[in-house]
Amino acid sequence: MSNNIKDFLEILISRGFIHQTTDLNDLKENFDTITGYTGFDCTANCLHVGSLLQLMLLKWLQITNNKPIVLIGGGTTKIGDPSGKDETRKILNEDTINNNLLGIKEVILKFIKFDDTKNGGILVNNADWLDGIKYIDFLRTFGRHFSVNRMLTFDSVKSRLDREQNLSFLEFNYMITQAYDYYYLNKKFGCNVQFGGSDQWGNIINGIDLIKKTNLSDLGYKNVHAITSPLITTSNGQKMGKTASGAIWLSEKYISVFDFWQYWRNTTDEDVIKFLKLFTEIDLKEVKKLESLKGEELNEAKILLANSVTQIVHGKEKTKQAEKSSRSILKNEFTDDDSLPKVSLQMNLLEEGIPLYKIFVLEKVLCKSNSEARRLIEQGGAKLNGKKVDNFNYCVTKKDILDHNIIYISAGIKRHAIIKII
Repeated sequence: MSNNIKDFLEILISRGFIHQTTDLNDLKENFDTITGYTGFDCTANCLHVGSLLQLMLLKWLQITNNKPIVLIGGGTTKIGDPSGKDETRKILNEDTINNNLLGIKEVILKFIKFDDTKNGGILVNNADWLDGIKYIDFLRTFGRHFSVNRMLTFDSVKSRLDREQNLSFLEFNYMITQAYDYYYLNKKFGCNVQFGGSDQWGNIINGIDLIKKTNLSDLGYKNVHAITSPLITTSNGQKMGKTASGAIWLSEKYISVFDFWQYWRNTTDEDVIKFLKLFTEIDLKEVKKLESLKGEELNEAKILLANSVTQIVHGKEKTKQAEKSSRSILKNEFTDDDSLPKVSLQMNLLEEGIPLYKIFVLEKVLCKSNSEARRLIEQGGAKLNGKKVDNFNYCVTKKDILDHNIIYISAGIKRHAIIKII
């Protein structure tokens, strides 16, 4: 692919990445390549599927020979982004933030190559420049460029105030620090585009205004831009990355490769084409061919989606294993599968038997509580070694152990786990 901003923008437009922009014509006409960034605060030890759109956008940026900057918010996490929140975020201590940062970095390395090449990524932590700010000097130099009147009109602030919910002065400063991030990256690396979700538009525009008001144009960085992406929801209105059983994390430390694969395999018919465009690198000509598929025929498109996304996040071999496991489950073929969630259980505990519901809550592998397990069993959603068990009092004993010293449990048709007997 050529070294051309037009290639990148065409991908974003044709695959559905763009919600709002400043001036695409300026980008197309006055730039051959761009340096763009997006940021991830350290609010958790991992990123989930809700961050996948921005990660794919950065991946395309690098593929088209533009330069990505990934900012990890070790500094801004100490403030807390009020965007989309009804209440103040929990204040995290330094150790927690640093630990979260390491977990997030592990995920980012799956998408972006960081090296000294022309399009090699740059990884930064905004604590490196925010932690050392002198408050009075910062207010005199940068604070005077921000209008409180205007800040009150941005959604991240206005929505909270309209609902008469508390917005702390700490949170109010978030958009100023994010604006300063853009200023800093523009000055140091010539960064000229900031990417973000649609809820970040106001914060990004503040950064553009700050750059224009602080004479950076004299350094040749006059034209700076914003590109935001839409909030992606499923056809039933559910936010991406959230399920009844919890977040769909981008690390197998928190969700098995099999469950991750299944999440995409279980995509609704209405969403599969959209998700192929957004979350895979499959050529749009191939995606176009799949648009005419209906009913059962769409299952192969869903498997293609599951394989493509899982391969990006977890690699080819683990993806193959996850697909193999899925096909084995359909045939009631049980093996000691590495891709499935697995919990160990001592052999001697099966001498007298263990109630089935307790098996389901071992390390909360399929159910979070005894009551949830009971409902699952009584409603006919529990399977032991591929066979439905609707007796809440059923006890699991040695006779239930399969080859390879495993017991196989299922919650409905989508969630499965292996109990390894040791």
